[in-house]
Amino acid sequence: MPNTLVIIPTYNERDNIGPIVARVRASVPAADVLIVDDASPDGTGVLADALVAGDAHVHVLHRRSKAGLGAAYLEAFGWGLSRGYDRLVQLDADGSHLPEQLPALLRASETADVVMGSRWVPGGMVENWPWHRRALSQGGSIYSRVILRLRQRDVTGGYRVYSQYALERMRLSNIDSLGYCFQIDMLLHAVQAHLLVVEVPITFVERTLGSSKMSGRIVAEAMGRVTLWGLTGKGATRSAVSQPAANTGG
Repeated sequence: MPNTLVIIPTYNERDNIGPIVARVRASVPAADVLIVDDASPDGTGVLADALVAGDAHVHVLHRRSKAGLGAAYLEAFGWGLSRGYDRLVQLDADGSHLPEQLPALLRASETADVVMGSRWVPGGMVENWPWHRRALSQGGSIYSRVILRLRQRDVTGGYRVYSQYALERMRLSNIDSLGYCFQIDMLLHAVQAHLLVVEVPITFVERTLGSSKMSGRIVAEAMGRVTLWGLTGKGATRSAVSQPAANTGG
C-alpha cells in the first residue's frame, strides 16, 4: 500500500471519533490517521489527544476555531504533503463513510489520480435517508454537473482519495470554498488539471450519533456559488479523462 494518510475533520464528534478511528485502523492497518479538530467545545479534541497517546499511527491537528470543512482539509493536505504521504483520504467522522470500503478506494487509486466514493453510480447506495434528502443531494449533483460541464456523477460526495501528484497539480491555493461547495471546487480543479478521476460505488450511511451540520441555507449558498461559476466561465472547458466507476473486485 502507498504511504496513506486518512484525514478526519471533526467538530463536536465526541461520540463518533473513537469508533471511527478504530474502524479505520482495522480496515487499513498500515495507514496513518490525522484528526483535524476545529476547537470542538464538546471535548472531541481531548479524546483525539488520548487516541494519539495510545497509537503511533494516529495524529491530531488542533485548529483554533471552526473555519469550515474546506479550510480544515486544505490545512491537512499541507500537513500530509509536507510529510511525504502518497495518498491522502477524505473521510467523515460521523460514520457515513464506511472505513470498511476504503481498501476498494485505495485499490482504485493505484491507477487513478483521484478516486471518488460515489453514491450515484451503479452499485452505489444511500441508507436511512428520507426521499427529500436524497432528492436534494442528487439534484445538487445534477445541477452542478450540467452548469459546470462535469462528467462525474457524485460531485458533492466527500469520500475521496487524492494522490500526492494530484494535489500538487490542483493549485490548492486557488481553492476558496470552505463549506459544502468545497467538494465541487476540488473536483473542478482536478478536472481542469486533466487528472484521471475514477468513481467507485460506495454505501453512504446516515449518521446515528451527533447532529448533522447540513442545512438548506448551506446548500442554497453552495448552489449560488456554483451558478456564479457557471455564468462566469469557471466550469470545465474540457473534461479530464474520467471513468464512471472502477472494477475493484469488492
